[in-house]
Amino acid sequence: MRRWIPVVVAAALALTATTPAAADSTRRPLDCARVKCIALTFDDGPGPYTGKVLDILRAHHAKVTFFLVGEHVRKYAGTVRRMAREGHQIGDHTWDHPHLTTLHDGEIRDELSRTQDAIEAVTGRRPDLMRPPYGDTDARVGAIAAELGLAQILWNRSSHDWELRDTKALTAKVLDTAKRDRVVLMHDIQPHTVKALPQILSGLEKRGYHVVPVQKLLRGRTLLPGEIFPVGGWN
Repeated sequence: MRRWIPVVVAAALALTATTPAAADSTRRPLDCARVKCIALTFDDGPGPYTGKVLDILRAHHAKVTFFLVGEHVRKYAGTVRRMAREGHQIGDHTWDHPHLTTLHDGEIRDELSRTQDAIEAVTGRRPDLMRPPYGDTDARVGAIAAELGLAQILWNRSSHDWELRDTKALTAKVLDTAKRDRVVLMHDIQPHTVKALPQILSGLEKRGYHVVPVQKLLRGRTLLPGEIFPVGGWN
């Protein structure tokens, strides 16, 4: 019997090498020029529900973009590190979520740079994307964002999850407005959003969508500091 032990072990190793997990490591990177992609983006975290959002995304093999409020980053440092470790994109959503266009230049700079510092301290990476709270930007905000090396990410569809409190209605809203290359606004601080997320992801999968970070929609292009993406308005 001893003679067969190496054979059995070798067979087991060969079987392991052909499992889907092993096969995934040899697949080519996702190309949004060839497949349908959509970017889900989550604002205002990290918060108490963000870990659950990460669990759901991992179960669906989905990657997204999180725009973080700086004053919460240290409190949820472990969650933020997990975002980075699991391949999600992290952006700057200011220190405490003001209307940037109402602030003086120094205040705008402080809101953005403090958040960059906080994220870099936790993840080791300095964000190069920002989302102005409420989508509230202008040429002055853009110039300061450019100075700090930040492109501006808006959206072209909103889930309206801050007002749609019904899980079915929220799921239908996202799925009914889904379109290739769209950037969808959501919030990981809303408990009903977390409840709806598995159905949203399953519905997008059935429609042939790949859920990706914003950077994947750019097809390899790099946004310039201060540049706005997507353009053309949002709702």
